[in-house]
Amino acid sequence: MLGKKVRSEMASLVQQIAGGDPDMTEARLKEIIDDVIMERSSREHMTLAEKKEAASALYASVRGMDELEELIADPKITEIMVNGPDDIFVEREGRILRHEGSFESREKLEDVIQKIAAGSNRLINESSPIVDARLKDGSRVNLILPPVSVREPVITIRKFPEDVMTINKLIELGSVSAEAAQFLEKLVKAGYNIFVSGGTGSGKTTFLNALSNFVPKDQRIITIEDSAELQIKEIPNLVSLEVRNANVEGKNEITIRDLIKTSLRMRPDRIIVGEVRDGACIDMLQALNTGHCGMSTGHANSTADALSRLETMVLLGGVDIPLQAVRRQIASAIDIIIQLGRFRDRSRRVLEITEVAGYKEDEIILNPLYVFNEEGENEGRVFGNLQRTQNPLVRTAKLRSAGL
Repeated sequence: MLGKKVRSEMASLVQQIAGGDPDMTEARLKEIIDDVIMERSSREHMTLAEKKEAASALYASVRGMDELEELIADPKITEIMVNGPDDIFVEREGRILRHEGSFESREKLEDVIQKIAAGSNRLINESSPIVDARLKDGSRVNLILPPVSVREPVITIRKFPEDVMTINKLIELGSVSAEAAQFLEKLVKAGYNIFVSGGTGSGKTTFLNALSNFVPKDQRIITIEDSAELQIKEIPNLVSLEVRNANVEGKNEITIRDLIKTSLRMRPDRIIVGEVRDGACIDMLQALNTGHCGMSTGHANSTADALSRLETMVLLGGVDIPLQAVRRQIASAIDIIIQLGRFRDRSRRVLEITEVAGYKEDEIILNPLYVFNEEGENEGRVFGNLQRTQNPLVRTAKLRSAGL
């Protein structure tokens, strides 16, 4: 493996030769890289493997994302965490490991951050040091610059599988049972409003994406996200909306709330909000309470906690509504809560499927339909089943109306 100093020297030489020509072709850039490698190998021996590594690293340094290139290309890596130029971690097959590589310098890391932000039409600087963006492959990126990040610039990348995750794949992985999947398919087709909750990394977006594939193909779907992540492939009448950050003057921002309001004028059959985490919650609830079908996700540790967070987000949204009215809104808008969790063996599973059965005596009534029962552990693997409770589904009107 090439040393950091050698790579840095070769990268600087390529930059000197190629950096002044913004219109340089790919073929010419590769010629320059080959010439630099040949010149280096004439002075000190380089193996064929080292030459290939150098060619890839030099190209990534000029046109790609430097040290991130190989990590993004690795299908086994699901998360990339850059805490500084020499401090990189990855999540590979559920385990967090330190990556041996590093960026040439802090300046190179900052260049990569600017490149990622520009690729998503985002602006990041000292006055706007936090940005959410995405890569061309759909991976979600969070970027943070000093002084918000005390020591170094920070990049966090959440990668998504190249193949769209389906319910059948989730069944194979043990994330959900076949019986529960069939039940959820009926609910989605019938137009039930579903809220997927769980902790960080529990697979909320992945599960929402799988559920979206149950939507009838003749319906019109509007998706609303901070950074577009959903991969809905089978719906021809699909519109994907994404927020826009404010410009350098602090103007022209387009928020989740703006997009939800605008989606109501677009004749939607389904409104799918990637995640609610602020005052936009009240707009989503109002949309679901005006005859529109929808799905969304949010962070919560349990189904009861999900309701509490929805209440809090509404109350923090600047709307002066009594708590009882908020709870009535939630009980009327949300039909089903699906709680996801991540176990100590790093597996992601459905922990609970609960019906929001109504509102009584100032409290929202929860009706658990499926509950995960942990049965034990063998060689580090957690075993258990998602079991149907004895509780019948109370809200059956939508199923009857859909003929299901």
